[in-house]
Amino acid sequence: MGKTEVLIPILLFNLFLILFMVGIVLFIKQYLLKKKEHLDLLKSQQEAHTKELLSTQIEIQNHTMQHIGREIHDNIGQKLTLASLYTQQLAFENKAPHIGENITQIGKIINESLAELRALSKSLTDDNIQNLTLNELIALECDKIKDLKKCEIFFNPDQSKQSLRYQVKAILLRIVQEFIQNSIKHANCKKIEVYLDISDSCATLFLEDNGKGFNLEKKFNGIGISNMKKRCELLGGSFDLRSEKLLGTTLRITLPI
Repeated sequence: MGKTEVLIPILLFNLFLILFMVGIVLFIKQYLLKKKEHLDLLKSQQEAHTKELLSTQIEIQNHTMQHIGREIHDNIGQKLTLASLYTQQLAFENKAPHIGENITQIGKIINESLAELRALSKSLTDDNIQNLTLNELIALECDKIKDLKKCEIFFNPDQSKQSLRYQVKAILLRIVQEFIQNSIKHANCKKIEVYLDISDSCATLFLEDNGKGFNLEKKFNGIGISNMKKRCELLGGSFDLRSEKLLGTTLRITLPI
């Protein structure tokens, strides 16, 4: 009986110790789980906040461009129109041939500038991104390049004809514009190809030029490229830019829709 009386307290102590250790393990496990849930919630809130900021930024940018477009049309455009009328009047009243030719030339320059400003004003005030499909928006950009006749450009549009939210359309359109501008200005390319494919879950944009290429490590910090990459990542997309000297540049963008 003496040994039994000694063993019982020892067993009970060991049992309580084991239960105590199990309790500590469960507490730590529960604490880590709640901490992870809290961190996931914070991350989710941060992502939602970032996307909201991006959406607001795009909206503000659009309103700003519309304001600039109206200012060009209502203010600068009217002043140039008035200047054009003055030069026409001077050309009519002046009898000296060489002065008349100079005035006519000035009037021609003003009229050309006025036409360009009107086109710019229209492009800024028209809410094309809201009203047109991405296929139509990219096609319009390609038509502008074809009119310049600086290089060939080919567009393979999406066949699914799915609608995209405003932010996705805006970002993909700006990427197309930035890529085309860089290809013509810096790469001296002769051909640009644009492919768009939209599935149930994502939109994929592929751009390629046959220009002189560039060193990614030296050029990747450029404002245009950096902004494109940042905007893609904010929407949870992928950004794959590749370039080799004399072999051209390719860019593949995938954005969730």
